[in-house]
Amino acid sequence: MRKGVDGFLCKTCIFGNASIEHLLGRIHRYNTTSAAAVALSSPLIRATNHIINKHAKCGNLDLAQQLFDQMPQRNLVSWTILISAYAQHGRFFQCFGLFSQMLHYEKPNDFAYASVLSVCDYNRGQQVHGMVLKTGFHAWIYVANALISMYWNNGISSRMEAWELFHGIDLPNLVTYNTMISGLGMCHQGDKAMVLFKRMCLDGIEFDRTTLLSLLSSLSGVMEGMNCLSCCCQLHCLSIKSGLALDAGVATSLVNAYSSLGGDLENCHKLFMETNAVERDIILWTGVMSACAEKEPEQALHHFNQMLREGFHPDSYVLLVVSKACSNLITGRNASAIHCQVITAGFMNVIDLQNALIHAYARCGSIHCAEKLFHEMSCRDVVSWNTILKAHAVHGNPNAAMHLFQQMNVEPDEMTFVALLTSCSHAGLVEEGTKIFDSMYKKHGVLPRLDHYTCMVDMLGRAGHLSEAETIINKMPMEPDYVIWSALLGACRKHGETKLAELASFKLRELDPHNSLSYVLVSNVYCSSNSYSEGSMVRERMILSGVKKEAGLSWTEVNNEVHEFASGGRKHPQLEAILGSMANFTTVLKKVGYIPVTDSVFFDVEDEQKEEQLYLHSEKLALVFALMNSGNPKCPIQIVKNIRICLDCHNFMRLASMLVCRVIIVRDSNRFHHFEKGRCSCNDYW
Repeated sequence: MRKGVDGFLCKTCIFGNASIEHLLGRIHRYNTTSAAAVALSSPLIRATNHIINKHAKCGNLDLAQQLFDQMPQRNLVSWTILISAYAQHGRFFQCFGLFSQMLHYEKPNDFAYASVLSVCDYNRGQQVHGMVLKTGFHAWIYVANALISMYWNNGISSRMEAWELFHGIDLPNLVTYNTMISGLGMCHQGDKAMVLFKRMCLDGIEFDRTTLLSLLSSLSGVMEGMNCLSCCCQLHCLSIKSGLALDAGVATSLVNAYSSLGGDLENCHKLFMETNAVERDIILWTGVMSACAEKEPEQALHHFNQMLREGFHPDSYVLLVVSKACSNLITGRNASAIHCQVITAGFMNVIDLQNALIHAYARCGSIHCAEKLFHEMSCRDVVSWNTILKAHAVHGNPNAAMHLFQQMNVEPDEMTFVALLTSCSHAGLVEEGTKIFDSMYKKHGVLPRLDHYTCMVDMLGRAGHLSEAETIINKMPMEPDYVIWSALLGACRKHGETKLAELASFKLRELDPHNSLSYVLVSNVYCSSNSYSEGSMVRERMILSGVKKEAGLSWTEVNNEVHEFASGGRKHPQLEAILGSMANFTTVLKKVGYIPVTDSVFFDVEDEQKEEQLYLHSEKLALVFALMNSGNPKCPIQIVKNIRICLDCHNFMRLASMLVCRVIIVRDSNRFHHFEKGRCSCNDYW
């Protein structure tokens, strides 16, 4: 008789696609007599359980349920298999319902409890917890771990129950600690996760891959009083000692942690290169590209090309990362290449990718490509509209921004109004900006936030309405931050308002005593009003405080190679040739109206007191170098500068565009300047 059952089981497992009616018919034939039923009940139940388990693992849950419903007899394993299957596939209602039904026939075991707890919400989880206590399974470590996990998964409000359960366990195991560390990471309590990890090591429990992954993930949480980067380095050392650093998943987590914590990119590259090339998956490739995207965008593109050569096909997230890397480059050449990759891969309908490409084009100065892509989109979300509105704002196209806002067919959010107010600020449209600010809540229900007040202060200050700007700061419902005070101080420098500048400078030093902006700008204010002694005293105080002024840097791309220039030219090997060309070019430029603005040398660059030193500004050096080496007159010259362009350089670029009959695009820290035929897109208002 046993032989027949085993044969039946083997055939069923092999021919698993047989109809459910045929299968149930065969089971029924083994149960035609009561004697046979008694003799065969245990083997038949075991056989049917195997079949249910097979179908459940293949995802055929409806078929498994039908087979379960037709079973003449069931045991605890029958129930547990199906409960576990529903839990693994996230089918909460079926899982909990079957568990409740089982209670009428069987007493749950630890596996059944753990399965149902994995999908329980807080209220049902408490009900199951009560059953666990009644049936005495609370002392089973497997069930206790499942309860801890359930409470962590149901939010911050239930974390106290998780701690109580943890403290009630006499001998917590590795899974217990991993569950607690993972839960603390989800609640952004990475500091407590690290403390618990140390306790785990003191208890003599060895960590595993899951421990490291959870700890590294928790480092992105807020840890006051702890050096997150130091913790990351310690975990990196432990992963090397244990050999887990070679694991692709651990390496990816380490790369992501270093990147998010502002760590050294060299560590990210080293981690990546130390992994086995065969074991690198697309997630690791994405991680290392994401780490490089902002600070080393060229390296991110290098990794992308290497990934393609190794046979990987980029998904939409990879293309999103490299699109963001393109936004940190000088020209739109690479953005166009990635755009082609997006089209080839069939991802042109992915809104996030389209938005990233619009941003990349706009940041690289190709506003027309950004606008074209925006209008080609079949579906747009609020991010799409915000991205193009912000693009027009920084490129000095307020009319285009306002026109698009009128066409906006989705509800605007906070960032929409930041873009609009920025556009008004850059164009000096005080009346229009004030109307937009007032309509935010009245018409659209959007409460003004700190960013909106910053835009208003900047807009009013630029236009010379300093008292109104100060009134907004005094009446705003939140504390002004560094950006607001720096906007006010910048306006004071522009309009020579010394008294208010002193207040703004004092506030800036309170908020960030190591930043040079407060010293430099207030010194500029004094010197612009011919108070050179006061300006010099401010500079001396800055030096005594150990604060250093940010050096002016500029970059330009010539023949697909990026060149960097610093004020004074000390960072370029061809300085002598550049200065020779600069002298000749300046002589010609003066004949068409260029007059050096020598009264700005005290303010915008350090220690520049002579007219000749104006010619060593980084953007001027970049321009002359580009003119020396780029032969295509139809190609715009693009320059990126890390701080705001000064008045003298602005005049220099404007007249140079007329002299050489070329478009010159400068992206400074605040906005774009498109110089063409002796005019600038900012209309000399910045």
